[in-house]
Amino acid sequence: MTKDGYILKNNNLSSVQNKTQSTVSERDLELINKLTRRKFNADEIYVFSLILCDNDIDREYERFTDNSLHKLEKLYVGKTGILDHKPSSNNQTARIFECKVESVPNRKNCINQDYKRLIAKAYMPRCSKNENIILEIDSGIKKEVSVGCSIEKMTCSICNKNIKSGDCVHIKGQKYKDQVCHVILDNPVDAYEWSFVAVPAQREAGVIKNFNNNNFNNLKGGERNMDEIKDFVNKNKNNTHEIFEFIKSLKEKAEIGQVYYEELKNEVIKLSSIIQPDINLMTMKSVTEKLSIEELKSFRDSFRSRLAKMVPAKPQFNHINNLEKTESPETKNIQFQI
Repeated sequence: MTKDGYILKNNNLSSVQNKTQSTVSERDLELINKLTRRKFNADEIYVFSLILCDNDIDREYERFTDNSLHKLEKLYVGKTGILDHKPSSNNQTARIFECKVESVPNRKNCINQDYKRLIAKAYMPRCSKNENIILEIDSGIKKEVSVGCSIEKMTCSICNKNIKSGDCVHIKGQKYKDQVCHVILDNPVDAYEWSFVAVPAQREAGVIKNFNNNNFNNLKGGERNMDEIKDFVNKNKNNTHEIFEFIKSLKEKAEIGQVYYEELKNEVIKLSSIIQPDINLMTMKSVTEKLSIEELKSFRDSFRSRLAKMVPAKPQFNHINNLEKTESPETKNIQFQI
């Protein structure tokens, strides 16, 4: 998954301090030279700071936990920066040498927690190849960045169920009582890279989710991911064949699911007419239209259980068959005698 952020005007991890972006402190240089093959001087290095992500609910209704931010703080040190998420050695532009989770005083996120964000410091060599990039950063043209990471735990904020299991029936962005449903992102296990991108989609720290080609097999589809699909199509117009194949597979799965859903509704209606015939058929049809698959299955199982108690397990006239097997010649066909 990827999330977007943006570059800060100053290059210090604390936003209250204000250094110029050309300033490279001795401490910065010491950390940078741990990642380089030879020692660089301050005038050979360009340093800038960026916000990678935060703990607020983003426009795709997803939110990193504080625990996630602190884990990403360690995972992103040493990670390379590229352009438009294109993993090419020629596309490498910068590297993160320090990360820190920062609390913003007197500010809360959407769920009234203390607002926190993950800030990083990155460097690139001052050379002819990077002159245009440095100019674009300084002029504010290259401002937005996107980070790619792997999240192990993704739970629904309403039911606390793992959304990858398929058991959650809630929809991101919808209100349930007084809560807006969103996905809680916890326990990141890897940080791949970060990239300069053209258009951000997050309110503050720029948190947006899209997916790359390798995510197709892991994606479940459905309403939760439709925005991801649209975002991927917009960013990967050259991969139309793979996109159409993925959409085709989604359609096939949706058709199978729809058939099962209709069969489930019909079974519930039929069982209801037997178990509770006093309920109007049209009323029951209207009720089933509003039920989820899990709710329909619950009704079906309940009706089946009640029906099993109403109908004897053996045929009503089974005792006659037993009599025929044991009756004597004298009593045979006695039921037909006058």
